[in-house]
Amino acid sequence: MEHFVTGKPVMDEGTSGADAGEEDFAEEDLQIVNTIKELLDTRVRPAVAQDGGDITFHGFRDGIVYLHMKGACAGCPSSTATLKHGIQNLLKHFIPEVQEVMPVGVQL
Repeated sequence: MEHFVTGKPVMDEGTSGADAGEEDFAEEDLQIVNTIKELLDTRVRPAVAQDGGDITFHGFRDGIVYLHMKGACAGCPSSTATLKHGIQNLLKHFIPEVQEVMPVGVQL
């Protein structure tokens, strides 16, 4: 409640999930990264948003996709199963270069 009383903004302007400066991928993987982001935005994020969570792209290196788990996903015991069996299988199906999906720095 103290935060609201200060009059500060609830969210920083210009932030939408992972900032461009936080993303980690090689320039030659830009097309793969764009496909990963499109799949996350169209197929994954709407589904996890229904449960109060969010998953955003962080990076792609050596066949491994790194994702931020936010909101309800951050503390959910099923998030590992969602990552490994849901998101990983989806990305591997559409993008042969993806070998694994890993979570990074959990955010609330």
